[in-house]
Amino acid sequence: KDIRPPWSSNYTININTEMNYWPAEETNLSEMHMPLFGLIRKLSVTGKVTAREFYHANGWLAHHNSDIWGLSNPVGDKGRGDPKWANWPMGGNWLCHQLWDHYLFTGDKQFLKNTAYPLMKGAAEFTLDWLIPDSSGHLVTAPSVSPENDFLLPSGKHADVSIASTMDMSITWDLFTNLIEASRVLNIDQSFRDTLIAKRAKLYPLHIGHRGNLQEWFRDWRGVDLHHRHVSNLYGLFPGHEISPLTTLKLAEAVKKSLEIRGDRSTGWSQAWKVNLWARLLDGNHAYRLFRDLLHYTSDTDPNYQNGGGAYPDLLDAHPPFQIDGNFGGTAGVAEMLVQSQMGDIYVLPALPDAWSSGEVKGLRARGGFIINDMKWKDGMLTNLTVTSILGGNLRLRTNNEIQITGNDRLMQATGKNPNPFFEMGPVVKPIISAEAKLDSLTIPKNYVYDIPTEAGNEYTFVAQ
Repeated sequence: KDIRPPWSSNYTININTEMNYWPAEETNLSEMHMPLFGLIRKLSVTGKVTAREFYHANGWLAHHNSDIWGLSNPVGDKGRGDPKWANWPMGGNWLCHQLWDHYLFTGDKQFLKNTAYPLMKGAAEFTLDWLIPDSSGHLVTAPSVSPENDFLLPSGKHADVSIASTMDMSITWDLFTNLIEASRVLNIDQSFRDTLIAKRAKLYPLHIGHRGNLQEWFRDWRGVDLHHRHVSNLYGLFPGHEISPLTTLKLAEAVKKSLEIRGDRSTGWSQAWKVNLWARLLDGNHAYRLFRDLLHYTSDTDPNYQNGGGAYPDLLDAHPPFQIDGNFGGTAGVAEMLVQSQMGDIYVLPALPDAWSSGEVKGLRARGGFIINDMKWKDGMLTNLTVTSILGGNLRLRTNNEIQITGNDRLMQATGKNPNPFFEMGPVVKPIISAEAKLDSLTIPKNYVYDIPTEAGNEYTFVAQ
């Protein structure tokens, strides 16, 4: 109805577009991912021109905003856009995460070889040119922003551009780590792989600030808006896999502190992101509370979008005119509460809220080509689980209570590295922690980890002991 629709009918790729596709693989709707991959291919063409003409760099990139023609250069308000969003050059890198995830869930090597790998490599080529050494020898992005957010300098002045924002460094780690493994899977580009490994080791490390939070910027600066809707510095927990309570506890505790400082109330899509983040922290009750907030009734005649988001009577996410990413992001959050597979195993019921003490879910998918055909639980504990292995290979299961496979004796506990190549983990550099930081402790539930060798096409049934 408008000559110029909201957001010019463009795609915001500093979070919102990607969020729309978060549930595609986990909820077994992989084919719904395909249109996004078409957009990424367009961006790789236009983004190559942008890399060359704007930055004299190789490869391709995209900024915060695009459209159906694959616009890749900085845009906004006819050239008057604020650099804190208009000049963020990591949109292409973030989108590449979706490509790798599609391979991890499906095992489609032809897709990896012909589509994902070339696109990911092109994005990495730009990033290698974009990184520069700082005074200590670490590689940093410069200039750098944390999308749409501002910080306070010691003088009290508001600023938004510095170097090495945590989001930039987390996305770069993610891209390099995924591409290194993709190169190994395809057995190609060893010299390029070696370059990525060497550069990854020099990336500016994550920092934990004096408040015990995960720093958002290069220095331990305070945000102007403590409750800002973007939680960009937490990318490494979700959608990334750099941070986890199971592998990097101090970083996970710093993420928790960051979320507490930010608070729960925000726009609907922001709350949806936080559902996923709290699920990855294994806090099902907090994730559930935010999911309920997503369904908070919001009137289109008297909205209060910045303080609670919510949903219209038709259940569309409330943000003028509406934002479907809140709906899709919330769907992904529910899936993350029930199944996670990003940290070297398949964790079932990792963040089950008390409100869902008993239930059943069917058809969720996990990385490595495993389908959760049916899963039942009672009083918060797994009772029955049926898994189909599409690709074969080792099934490493993590549960919160002991299980056994139907017809056999008790399963043996897993030890060492998961031999299934779909569950490779990248090395995480030890964070730099402020001497003043006091970290909140995270409660990790007692869990059990099992290894089950599987064959492609076979179904495996487990029951509680």
